[in-house]
Amino acid sequence: MAKRTICVVTGSRAEYGILYWLLREIAADATLELQLVVTAMHLAPEFGQTWRQIETDGFRIDAKVDMLLSSDSATAIAKSIGVGVIGFADALRQLNPDLLVLAGDRFELLSAAQVALVSGIPIAHISGGDITEGAYDDAIRHSLTKMAHLHFVANELCARRVRQMGENPAHIYNFGAPQLDHIPRSKLLGRTELETLLGFRLRKRNLLITFHPATLERQSPAQQFAEHVRGSPFVLESAGGIGFGSARRSG
Repeated sequence: MAKRTICVVTGSRAEYGILYWLLREIAADATLELQLVVTAMHLAPEFGQTWRQIETDGFRIDAKVDMLLSSDSATAIAKSIGVGVIGFADALRQLNPDLLVLAGDRFELLSAAQVALVSGIPIAHISGGDITEGAYDDAIRHSLTKMAHLHFVANELCARRVRQMGENPAHIYNFGAPQLDHIPRSKLLGRTELETLLGFRLRKRNLLITFHPATLERQSPAQQFAEHVRGSPFVLESAGGIGFGSARRSG
């Protein structure tokens, strides 16, 4: 019996983390053959050429689709999507997988999905039905949902949104968020180890703040974040490391 070929696309460290254990499971399944396509940020020198880490983890990269222009302007992103379509057209014609797996909502996935759609390659989409307000991620994610055939969502609310888009309920699977698979499989650091790794001494009470830029806004991410800080009751104090600091209440 011939193996089914499952082609997985990864374009950044963020979604590689989501896909890591799925890649391991596919590679270990005797009935499946894993194909891995690496693109976008993984291949860019300014982002550390993280494709090397993928190979260090023991995965074989079957194709590289270099598509990023050296700019993050709207025009450059639009052109990158076009370059990606050309690159994925060649890659998927050569690999000819039985199924294409895409996770999330980044623009490089839009290139891969368009090629798969017109090439008759079924798409399995992970994390459909999520919501990211203020970003074009939503439109890309929902577009991927409409081009996909199988939907693996994080929770029942997401499953309901995918059903509302007219997708077949029989093809919607509420399997949870695959990135959570890291938790039971990872060795948790102690306080001292974490402080050493971060180069930052934890206080009695600590805040972890993440900021997702609103890509539909005209302001830069730095300007958007500065506005949030100005409107916050907390003053951030630098800890000497990028992205780390303590917070004290102002006033």
